Amino acid sequence: MSKRVILDVDTGIDDALGILLAVKSGKLEIEGITTVCGNVSLEQATLNTCKILELAGATDIPVYPGASAPLIRKSHYEHRVHGSDGLGGALSGVEPGKRPESGFGPSFIVETALRYSGDLTLIMTAPLTNLAIALQQCPDLPRHIKEVIYMGGVVRGPGNVTPTAEYNIYADPEAARIVVHAGFERLTQVGLDVTRRALLTESHIGLLTEPAIRSYVQESTAIYIDRYEFVNGVRACALHDPLAVGAAIWPELVDAKDYYVDVETTSRLCDGQTVCDVLNRLGQPPNVRVCEQVDSERFLERFIMTLNL
Repeated sequence: MSKRVILDVDTGIDDALGILLAVKSGKLEIEGITTVCGNVSLEQATLNTCKILELAGATDIPVYPGASAPLIRKSHYEHRVHGSDGLGGALSGVEPGKRPESGFGPSFIVETALRYSGDLTLIMTAPLTNLAIALQQCPDLPRHIKEVIYMGGVVRGPGNVTPTAEYNIYADPEAARIVVHAGFERLTQVGLDVTRRALLTESHIGLLTEPAIRSYVQESTAIYIDRYEFVNGVRACALHDPLAVGAAIWPELVDAKDYYVDVETTSRLCDGQTVCDVLNRLGQPPNVRVCEQVDSERFLERFIMTLNL
């Protein structure tokens, strides 16, 4: 049976790959996609999402623009990683025929959750602003959501935007803190602890067989691979967001453990850090399933196989 989902994205390079994986897998019933300010502006993220859905032949999936800025902070774009357009210059000359819906992303999340109470999974691959606003609109929302899977945070390693913070959490830590304390029955973190092990290389890209998809992936990831090599010494594109999608499709590929997690919002050096109480020093009940291990080889095999469908 397919899993009913909403994707929430700030469509940069890896969000786009996550959308392609979600669509082409055939294992997710995508009710819609909500967009948010993050890697790029809300307008650019929405435009990119429409382009990717056209590339995937999935223009029937509705797109709902959401928050145009973090809850209280200024936007923090990642143009160094994703390029000024968010897709590394790929599809730059494409003007999609698909247009976004007139509704508001967080309201769409609430309406869909209430319509399919207990049967909706949210896959969040962006700052958690839209979900925080949805919770403000409907404090009872966690009772209606089956699971939230978010790409964000890091437990046992450095951040990727500051020494301690992962980008999606850093971009709107107040929103992330609202989400982790909202009381979701199943809240799964797919953070840098596992996504840094899911590395798409140029050899992997060479295995793609559909010409349009291969050409797009090759062009869009070029800037990312160069940047990743400069920072980490490895020529690869970390599949951060696709792994969150993969955790929804193939949950057996990740191992997770329940912990109490909080988000730092007032620190001079550690703003946006996901603080995980691995030794239960605080004596608080667990609120997040933290992914700690991944079968990266199997995931990459399935990722390539799915994009080749």
